[in-house]
Amino acid sequence: MGVSKQQAIENRRAIVTAAEALFRERGVDAVGLTELTKAAGFTQGGFYNHFKSKADLVAAVIEQATERGCSELGAAIENSKAQAAEPMERQVDWYLSSGHRADIALGCPLAVFAGDVRRLDAQAQKAYAKGLENNFEQLARIVARSSARAKRKKAIALFSQMVGAMVLSRAVLDVDPALADEILKDGRDALHQSIGD
Repeated sequence: MGVSKQQAIENRRAIVTAAEALFRERGVDAVGLTELTKAAGFTQGGFYNHFKSKADLVAAVIEQATERGCSELGAAIENSKAQAAEPMERQVDWYLSSGHRADIALGCPLAVFAGDVRRLDAQAQKAYAKGLENNFEQLARIVARSSARAKRKKAIALFSQMVGAMVLSRAVLDVDPALADEILKDGRDALHQSIGD
């Protein structure tokens, strides 16, 4: 007896969720298919009922993670507006916080997968680029600039600095926590100055 369409959707979702957790924690290349299917509670044969290859799964993971990240960004922006707070400043404060740095499991997927994406196939790279583009669009709506082009340019610069500071802070956290904290603090300070420029 085969599985229902709903069960197949839930099974696929379970595989993607398990893969995302493993990929976020250890990196895409460090996770093998055997480990991945075991974590999701499936056999390798069961895996191939849902995905053609690991590359197909990786693209699905990045697409799901970036879509969720964009949705969370949109909610954070709306929450800031509802509280009459400056959305970009609040985003910088959250993004470059020690709490976000520690939250690899649920933090910004664009920072988490930044080191992996260049080694992935075109499908995964396109999913990542789409997520990046969506972040730029949302941030461009909240930066103070006169033209659409100037807003986009500022959004790209601000977000690139945020991701860069987060990636560097995470990279040195275990060996030099003081430096990791300095990167976050100085990154926040510089970005706050830059927001109004």
